[in-house]
Amino acid sequence: MRYLNEDFLLTTPAAREMFAAANAQPIFDWHCHLPPREIYENAPAQDIAQLWLGADHYKWRAMRSCGVPEEKITGNASGKEKFTAFASCMPKLAGNPLHHWAHLELQRYFSRFAVLDSSSAEETWTACNKQISNGGFTPHELIIKSNVCAVVTTDDPADSLEYHAALAKQNLPFKVLPAYRPDKALYLDQAGFLPWLAQLEQAVGQPIKSFAALCAALLERVAFFARHGCRASDHGLPYVPYADSTPDELERIFAARLAGEIPTPLQLEQHQTALMQVLVAEYAARGWAMELHMSPMRANNTRMLRQLGPDTGFDSIGDWPVAQPLSRFLDSMDVQGKLPRTILFNLNPRDNYILGTMLGNFQSDEIPGKMQFGPAWWFLDSIDGMREQAKALGNLGALGTFIGMTTDSRSFLSYPRHEYFRRIFCGLVGEWVEQGLFPYDKTALAKLAEDVAFGNAKNYFGLE
Repeated sequence: MRYLNEDFLLTTPAAREMFAAANAQPIFDWHCHLPPREIYENAPAQDIAQLWLGADHYKWRAMRSCGVPEEKITGNASGKEKFTAFASCMPKLAGNPLHHWAHLELQRYFSRFAVLDSSSAEETWTACNKQISNGGFTPHELIIKSNVCAVVTTDDPADSLEYHAALAKQNLPFKVLPAYRPDKALYLDQAGFLPWLAQLEQAVGQPIKSFAALCAALLERVAFFARHGCRASDHGLPYVPYADSTPDELERIFAARLAGEIPTPLQLEQHQTALMQVLVAEYAARGWAMELHMSPMRANNTRMLRQLGPDTGFDSIGDWPVAQPLSRFLDSMDVQGKLPRTILFNLNPRDNYILGTMLGNFQSDEIPGKMQFGPAWWFLDSIDGMREQAKALGNLGALGTFIGMTTDSRSFLSYPRHEYFRRIFCGLVGEWVEQGLFPYDKTALAKLAEDVAFGNAKNYFGLE
């Protein structure tokens, strides 16, 4: 039997019927890290190594676990050497979603059904690169081939959004929209804060010498992003902070940082809480969705951080307390009527039920599923992770309002991850049907699959 055949993860008739309905839907990739410049420039791929290994820390991490020298991961080895090294790792990756992702990508984009390993690496390298040289592998072509209707990138408030503006004029069959990610404004303690602040000053055309001026500048950039079609913000946080403060305290903290002082942990949380409250109120006023990505512990390896920089595969799951500060922060906005549509992502599976129950505290009739449990993310982006996330949401909330999957990726070949999610989701619900835990109503099951695959996210973000 062919590896990853048409019934992969679909073990029941209901699952197969649901997947047929889900996979007929377009892809709305509402959170990713694709570079807008690369989408705009639309340069053809050089080879399969560039497409697969150029910026994929998932693969880099797996290769390190298999003992591959860094030279063949992020170093100066040739593309063929890096590809061959990755292929040699594949038999060791039983249970790792990379094995599934890699083979789905080979099948969907290259019609390659052979299992990748050391013995097939040479033939796969040659066959894939021949197809790439024949064309069809520019960013635009890959997005279109993947049936993607919209891509939402991740963008700093100081970004010019020039490539989004240029793409909007090209009459493409897909949208490229920005998402507002002001993380650098929150981390007042980081060495990069002051250089970033200078970039923000340049973007708004005026000095920022106070906390009030920082808030005003960030709100000005929110308006700028909105003019470019933005409808979502994104925040990457160890945990959502909550610490009360006064305006005078906030100004003193900011002034001290401008003078070179590093804030205390309490002062940092006061700054973050107040700044988030200002921004979140604006998101609510504009009808934006807010994504909160919680619990990553980043850049654990100092030696490799110095060698390669951040986001190179040396992050892991953190274990900060989540529930109390998150509840206090959400409540501080809800009591003012200024809590926007909110998506809570956890990286620690311990927190599934914390977030699953937190959602129900702040739902409203504004839209079904105003408070969302974000799809299984990063280290949880696996069969077990996705099933446990969906089971928690099903146990605790309304699974039919779930807004589904994102790639969270920097790769233009990552769209089969949506198929992977759709298969896992339909397989799980199909099992419930088979066990008599949910009715076998073909129409209702197809609607559930279509909504979770696409329809709910389209409505949630107001995609036109």
